[in-house]
Amino acid sequence: MLTTEEALAKTLDLLTPTSVEDVTLTEAAGRVLATAVVATRPQPPFAASAMDGYAVRADDAQLGARLEVIGEVQAGGTSNHPVGKNQAVRIFTGAPVPPGADAILIQEDAVRDGDALTVSEAPTKGRYIRPAGLDFAAGDEITAPRRLTSADIALAAAMNAPRLSVHRKPVVHLIATGDELVMPGETPGANQIISSNNFGVAALLGARGAAPVIQPIATDDKAALITALDRAKNADLIVTLGGASVGDYDLVQQVFGDEGMDLSFYKVAMRPGKPLMAGKVRGVPMVGLPGNPVSSMVLAHLLLAPAIDALLGLPAAAPPRRIATLGVDIGKNGPREHFMRACATETPTGLVVTPFANQDSSVLSLLAGANALAIHPPHGGAMKAGDQIEVIMI
Repeated sequence: MLTTEEALAKTLDLLTPTSVEDVTLTEAAGRVLATAVVATRPQPPFAASAMDGYAVRADDAQLGARLEVIGEVQAGGTSNHPVGKNQAVRIFTGAPVPPGADAILIQEDAVRDGDALTVSEAPTKGRYIRPAGLDFAAGDEITAPRRLTSADIALAAAMNAPRLSVHRKPVVHLIATGDELVMPGETPGANQIISSNNFGVAALLGARGAAPVIQPIATDDKAALITALDRAKNADLIVTLGGASVGDYDLVQQVFGDEGMDLSFYKVAMRPGKPLMAGKVRGVPMVGLPGNPVSSMVLAHLLLAPAIDALLGLPAAAPPRRIATLGVDIGKNGPREHFMRACATETPTGLVVTPFANQDSSVLSLLAGANALAIHPPHGGAMKAGDQIEVIMI
């Protein structure tokens, strides 16, 4: 069986970044920039006042000096009054500094009487003047790829870029399989359960930047799976949930194999999540997750989230691991890497993690209460509270 690292590498090898589309600034938040944004002029494009006050020559504006106010300039305006010896121009925040001035005397540091101005505190040269290009110069870039934040959007707008080139959201078809499943809101039979992992995985992938499509539940027959494949013909990734094992009614691998699936791998040395597979079917990358809800959600964090990054043209890597102190004793581990649902708390002495006693892969309520996965290595021995252990925050 593969390690989780090997499974991730093989999955990423199946993927190609999505195509590029142009979107407006109001549509760009959270999208992944595909082409750098280049400033065509500096910001500010001129020396500008940072305060309301008076544009002056610092050598003239000494304590107690009297200056003549010869004009006024506001933001968006133009000063037709070069500042000469012992002169001043009334100026407002954002306005261009008139020729000859090399400082701003803020209005709190001056006493004005008509056109006469008395300096009550002398400014220094350059004081309260924003030089041209202080923010960015012509040719400066917002580099790609990057997931666009609100600050990036503001910067792109300042660079006068009304539209941005971003990667198209990857379309991910989620196919839950099994006669035992019904959709939320339906009335289950006596021996049926509500499908949940398709909605949880869709939420996780949507938050990562994908466009998830939840298909109708595929029953345990070949025709239903063929129909699901037909619906997913334009997908960038197909994710099946359930049916990936080798039971008599686990048909995904068999049916997809009949459809020409090129299987990359099957089974991973981890728990929960051992019956994992990936490959390509009808030319579309696919990942087959186990049907147990916790297994599929853990694998979504470990495998599918980086896969979405790769589809969006971002550097893709396994979730970062931290070192934490165990808050409870845990028993020895078997041959598979164990990702235990846990609660992690930041303390003055570092991160403390407490795995839940119940690690059954069907219990979603514990996953909902977890914020971390504590990682017990393969064949790891029993550990005591206070020992160090790796964790992934979720």
